[in-house]
Order: sequence, then structure tokens, then C-alpha cells
Amino acid sequence: MKRNMSNTDRIIRVVVAALFIGLFAGKIVVGIPGIVLVVLGAVFLLTSVVAFCPLYLPFKINTNK
Repeated sequence: MKRNMSNTDRIIRVVVAALFIGLFAGKIVVGIPGIVLVVLGAVFLLTSVVAFCPLYLPFKINTNK
């Protein structure tokens, strides 16, 4: 996998993931929507750790300059 995410992109994803997981942990969003947020947060964390987003490929997006 070739890196296609910049450090700024990765930081934004980590912040959004923390927000999503925090909303669920604080019981602000519960039930199915809360679980969806946790899954999205986990995906954001995983993609930011590996610096690769598979959804960028079909759109030919590369934020890593």
C-alpha cells in the first residue's frame, strides 16, 4: 500500500475518531447510531495509522505531497 494521506489528513481523522468514540462513551449517542459512530471512528483510526485510505483510490485523491 502506497501512502496517500498527509499528516494533516491523519490528524483530522484522529480528532474526528476521538469525537465519535467520545460521543458514544459519554452516552450522548446510543443504540445503532452510536455503534455506527464507533465503527466509523475505528476505521478513521486504522486508516490514519497506516496512512492509506482505500476510498481515495477510485477518485484518484492523494493528500500526501
